[in-house]
Amino acid sequence: MSPMAKTPGGFRAALLIGWAVLAVAGVLYARQKGIPTWTALPVLAAFLVAYPFYLVPAFPSMRERWTGYRLPLFLVLGAVAPYLIACLGTVPFQWMSLLRLAAFAAGLSLWFRVLPANPLTDVLFLATVMAIIVGKYFDAIYPTAPTKDLREGLILLAHLALNQTAVMSLLLVRRVPDPGYSFLPTRAEWRIGALHFIYFCAAGVPLAALLHATHLKNPAPLWAIIGTFFGFLWVGSLAEEFFFRGILQQWLQDWTGKRTAALLLTSALFGLAHLPFRGFPNWRWAAVVAVLGFFCGRARNQAGSIRAGVVTHALVVTTWRAFFT
Repeated sequence: MSPMAKTPGGFRAALLIGWAVLAVAGVLYARQKGIPTWTALPVLAAFLVAYPFYLVPAFPSMRERWTGYRLPLFLVLGAVAPYLIACLGTVPFQWMSLLRLAAFAAGLSLWFRVLPANPLTDVLFLATVMAIIVGKYFDAIYPTAPTKDLREGLILLAHLALNQTAVMSLLLVRRVPDPGYSFLPTRAEWRIGALHFIYFCAAGVPLAALLHATHLKNPAPLWAIIGTFFGFLWVGSLAEEFFFRGILQQWLQDWTGKRTAALLLTSALFGLAHLPFRGFPNWRWAAVVAVLGFFCGRARNQAGSIRAGVVTHALVVTTWRAFFT
């Protein structure tokens, strides 16, 4: 792990840099999309408030401060505070939306305090997280917004809250070994992740072409490619690699005692989790994603950290979004 991720100073640096980048990116995005300032500012403020909550799980020295009874309070606040700020001018306040946010955060944070730690409750925890995502639980929290882009941004905030809640609950209450949940891969992890990206291209791209799972398109602009890569490196890919390779694959390895079997089974489940993509059941896409899962899991095994798999994952998604449709 990068030394920066171990210190409060590293957290403060990441916080200040992130706030500056988010502020500039938010203003530029609103101007590009023609979103009125009075509707964009509450959403931008909501992201700025949500950001430190999202940072904490990746900094061990910071997340350990929230052990014990303070953890549910921290996680509920992290879920509801951005919503309350967004209600200051972008979306109308609804008590049911507030309760839905507080309910999932409280429920997941108390899960392993109420239920015994065993394979059944472990699987049910992950299944609940997946059900919240697949069931589009957060769509009802933001039924309306001035624009589609603002609504998608607000729903993303709720997903970030789900991620930080589940990660903190597993690391601080369930006390699973940290699989490498942080934002900065080491040099070795970059190398291993990049190599497995190449391996995937050699196997996954021909498979996708054979199955007609995707098609070439005109390349995306450079700024979009860069933004996509870091967005997935620090959000989307990090979350999926934590849950599938960091938690599920390790649990399956512990339960079966077989590393290869755990890798193959996790890869298959990763593919099945993507069956709803662009219409259920999308078996072609599930097959390609299962291959991606195999190489991400293999990178994780070789590096001893999910960060290598996160690099592979982010590179693959960025390449797909930049050149394929």
